[in-house]
Amino acid sequence: MMRFTDIVSLSFLNLRLHKTRSMLTSLGVIFGVGSVISMMAISKGAERSALSQIESMGIDKIIIHTKKPHFDSAGGSSSGRNSTSSVEDYGLDSRDYQFIRTMENVDHITTVRNTRQPITKGQTRLDLKLCGVSIGFMKDSSSHLTAGRWFTEIDFRTPSTICVIGQNVKHKLFPLGANDVVGSNIRTPHASYRIVGVVANDNGTSLPEVGSPNDMIMIPSNTDLAIYGNYASESLGRNSNKAILVDYDVLMVNVANLEYIDNTSKRLQNYLEKSHAKNKDWDMIVPLDLLKQRERTQKIFTIVMGAIASISLLVGGIGIMNIMLASVSERKKEIGTRRALGAQKLDILFQFLIETVILTTLGGCMGIGLGLGLSQIVTRYADMPTISSMTNIVGSLLISSFVGVVFGTYPAWRAAQQNPIDVLRSE
Repeated sequence: MMRFTDIVSLSFLNLRLHKTRSMLTSLGVIFGVGSVISMMAISKGAERSALSQIESMGIDKIIIHTKKPHFDSAGGSSSGRNSTSSVEDYGLDSRDYQFIRTMENVDHITTVRNTRQPITKGQTRLDLKLCGVSIGFMKDSSSHLTAGRWFTEIDFRTPSTICVIGQNVKHKLFPLGANDVVGSNIRTPHASYRIVGVVANDNGTSLPEVGSPNDMIMIPSNTDLAIYGNYASESLGRNSNKAILVDYDVLMVNVANLEYIDNTSKRLQNYLEKSHAKNKDWDMIVPLDLLKQRERTQKIFTIVMGAIASISLLVGGIGIMNIMLASVSERKKEIGTRRALGAQKLDILFQFLIETVILTTLGGCMGIGLGLGLSQIVTRYADMPTISSMTNIVGSLLISSFVGVVFGTYPAWRAAQQNPIDVLRSE
């Protein structure tokens, strides 16, 4: 029997003699592996983006938020708790806050209220929100300072007209290239606020009803109450400008023990259903539950994506088998001559099998490069995050080699079964 190194050398020689056919044979594997790598990278990127957004809310939190009732065209509410002709009263109130803070397993509550004051630049109204927040908001929203400072305990003792702005607020209200905006003033219809800090949120945190911290002008909650009181104006209909009463738009309930968060959320839900029995003017989000649900959904999505991409490998493998069978027919003279010179069946079988494995392995390497390139194109031009893991790369390479073994075995066996006398006679 020939040495293994001689068989490998002969296999490489035959592939070099038929470069075009070898390249065309590998195309199926190249595109198959490329699709597997790119689809898995896109899937992993989408998973990481979605999970990080959920995680940014904090898996140790329960998010309760006011839900705006339906207002008719005349400005009346179909579900306001204490509706009058000039005031709409709905959502989470101070009684809810006081009750929840005394519940077992509640560590602390971070509050957010949208003052509903219009923020304009010139005559243009901007999609920014002026919100009264409690001291723990920056930490609990997973934001961080980029300039200046956050609020201190002293800022909450007496009302002070200071604010911290999100990074999008800075870009929209100040000239392009303005770096140090700390100390500048922002004017609203009822007050002027001095900027003491700038925060950024890189995790995509978006709280219900109030949105991203990047789009907020944040003031201390006691300043919000002192300037705007319990009421804020908002257009509720085409010809209506009612005052609304909303104590809190968002309550971020931080639990003391994550193990009992499910029990705590159920008790909160029971309380809110009873205290707001007349109106469903609230909703609740448990990020931990969303995280678990998203992980389950993403696993199914990843399996489906991988299965679809694997079909390309299957098609490529079938194509390789067909071409290798044709190659056996074309190389009958070579096979017969080698057998007549003393080559054994195993020598012929291993030669053709190794040729197939080399083709699929090289195709797998080129497919990995194609897949990584496609992932970068998607990231750059479609603005979608992609994650290419070493596990997927190594796995794809091993699979491509396995495809060569599976789909190359039968052509190699057919080549080894050729009778040298019959082959040479036919030639």
